Amino acid sequence: MAEIKTIKALRYTEKAGCLSDNVCPPYDIISEREREALIQKSPYNLVNLELPTGEDKYAQAGKKLAEWIKEGILATDDREGMFVYREQFKVKGKEYVFTGLICLVKLYEFAERVILPHEETLTKAKTDRLNLMNATHCNFSSVYSLYLDRECVIGSILCKATETEPIDAFTDNEDITHMLWKIEDKSVLETLTRAFADKQLFIADGHHRYETALNFKRSLAERNKLEGTTADCMMMTLVDMDDEGLVIFPTHRVVTGLEVNRAELLDKISDNFDIKEYPDITKAEDILSEYTSRHAFAMYDGGEGFTLLAAKPQVDDIIFEGRSKAYSSLDVTVLHSLILEKGLGIDKENMANQVNLRYTRTSEEAVERVKKGECVLAFIINPTRIHEIKNVSLEGDKMPQKSTYFYPKLKTGLVINQLN
Repeated sequence: MAEIKTIKALRYTEKAGCLSDNVCPPYDIISEREREALIQKSPYNLVNLELPTGEDKYAQAGKKLAEWIKEGILATDDREGMFVYREQFKVKGKEYVFTGLICLVKLYEFAERVILPHEETLTKAKTDRLNLMNATHCNFSSVYSLYLDRECVIGSILCKATETEPIDAFTDNEDITHMLWKIEDKSVLETLTRAFADKQLFIADGHHRYETALNFKRSLAERNKLEGTTADCMMMTLVDMDDEGLVIFPTHRVVTGLEVNRAELLDKISDNFDIKEYPDITKAEDILSEYTSRHAFAMYDGGEGFTLLAAKPQVDDIIFEGRSKAYSSLDVTVLHSLILEKGLGIDKENMANQVNLRYTRTSEEAVERVKKGECVLAFIINPTRIHEIKNVSLEGDKMPQKSTYFYPKLKTGLVINQLN
């Protein structure tokens, strides 16, 4: 099963300035405006390497990485180890804490059933990440994965490690506190390695990065260049699936570039959905939260109110062609198949290429985009649940894209893994 290893990390030095000014979010959620703001904070912000721009951007990232190492902005740790990473944050006034282990994990093909995905990926994103990896030979950001630890063997070790002063700690502009500890004790590291030897890992966030690492490993192996590198491993942050600090946000859908006849749409889906009007769109998420065992969506097409679409009982019996029961039971699957595809004619290829479908994390943004005329419809949904991710993964299936949004995101730049 899962094989974890120590990492001889590349990390920021005091020459770079404050660590909080040099880390960044994962590449796929950074807007152009956010990228510029990060560089304004520090010329050494990792966004320069993680999300390069301009002509020959990947080569420039590789060149800049080499310069920063030469200048002492980044330096390799003297000793190997594993890192404990903790985030403290609030959501709607409630405090949360989750704790993870940053280490190297041996790469496995998905067919080996050791590391399991839960979402589909896009070729374009994997090509981008592979070009960057070829130019830099680094994992700048880790893959976020989940494991089960019923006996709390791993959890007790990580908790003990946090009883000392962290080697790094800061609070970011979202009021999220990040803390990092390093474990170097050989006996503790061996205990952790043994504890993961019977574990499966479920990828929570970073599917494109993981598949890119697999492609990079295959490429080196084909050219007989794998030996002497750590490219048979991927840097991961491993978090207990039962950690009470895990939070998943919904990813809402907005429809653009279509002419929608509201009456026709509701007529097409009326066989499978009860339809009810509500006067206040700001109450949509609260009303949806009451639907814990029934598929329900808030459809917004402008104005003050919204339309609640609640699935009829027969929808629970549908098994979509070629897919598992776990996949067929997801809210996003029902939305995509019975409303977007059947009702609006947005097929799977259209969705994958984001021709008429876009995504947003907040319901406020979804509503605002409809009000501004940027989109014609918004569908507010409930978040995917942790057990649904596990069930889909174990069935060997994958969720539609953008089915999960783990919050908060892991910071990129706390720990960097060099592959050679």
